[in-house]
Amino acid sequence: MDGKPLSELRFPYKSDRLKPLRAFCQTARLGSVSRAAEALYVSQPAISLQLQALERELGVALLERSGRRLVPTREGQVLYELAVPLVEALDGLPTAFRREIGGLDAGDLTIAANSSTILYLLPRIVDLFRRQHPDVRLTLQDAITADGTDLLRADAVDLVVGSMVDVPADLDYAPVYRFEPILLTPPDHALARAKRLTLEEIARYGLILPPRRQVTYRLVDQVFQQARVPYTVALEVGGWEVIKQYVAMGMGISIVSAICLGPDDDARLATRSVAEWFPSRSYGVVVRKGKLLSPQARAFVELIRPDLFTRRDYQDSGHSER
Repeated sequence: MDGKPLSELRFPYKSDRLKPLRAFCQTARLGSVSRAAEALYVSQPAISLQLQALERELGVALLERSGRRLVPTREGQVLYELAVPLVEALDGLPTAFRREIGGLDAGDLTIAANSSTILYLLPRIVDLFRRQHPDVRLTLQDAITADGTDLLRADAVDLVVGSMVDVPADLDYAPVYRFEPILLTPPDHALARAKRLTLEEIARYGLILPPRRQVTYRLVDQVFQQARVPYTVALEVGGWEVIKQYVAMGMGISIVSAICLGPDDDARLATRSVAEWFPSRSYGVVVRKGKLLSPQARAFVELIRPDLFTRRDYQDSGHSER
């Protein structure tokens, strides 16, 4: 037997356990053998053989088809949660080793965030991070949270900073900040002068909202639908600054998160809390479950603290119900 262990003679693939585990993790994450093969730069038959060998050894089916995607079985999900940290730790060992030796004086950090988060929430954090780690090359990639999570799954970004409502099973979301919903109108609008607001009164006026794919649109729509109050959307447009400008011009009213309001808005906009009907929005960090963060990513996450941007900022800006 040439001195080889019996297990290696029966199961040659065990001499490199990383390959079948890596093939399984990529297939479970990407949902297809072909995409896993592309990600690993191997042939589809090679991936299929590794998956079959792994299932034979464990004696269970690890993947099953759901529509067009391959998804883990119950046993496969258990293996996935166990294997991902091991595979990523081994695959990332050379890079992690170099980063740890070099500390935080070098390296790259890529963060996905939507334009509102980049504009209103991240400046203080980015400024602090740049002062503490000036040699780290930081990239902020503008993407709505849904697209950002796809980039996260593809390892194209290290973190996503944004707002989530429904959190997929393969991701972790840690909310840090919370901002109340605010009704925006021109200063001379009837709703700005009304002693008491009602959802029906708000619905009388055309709303200016972000595109319907975004969370804000879905939340606003959900509130009106559940209350069975008909409403109209006068305009869909991306970007809070554009929305604020259009509201100030009298094109409609809007419901926004307090995160986007500052002292400069006082002269052109009237603001009122609508927390009685609409939910507040949380903002925080999204990572892949089991993903080992780089030192740069860990350092950035540590700076995302409530004391850097609190409800007090909104109150001190002079935005009160009026």
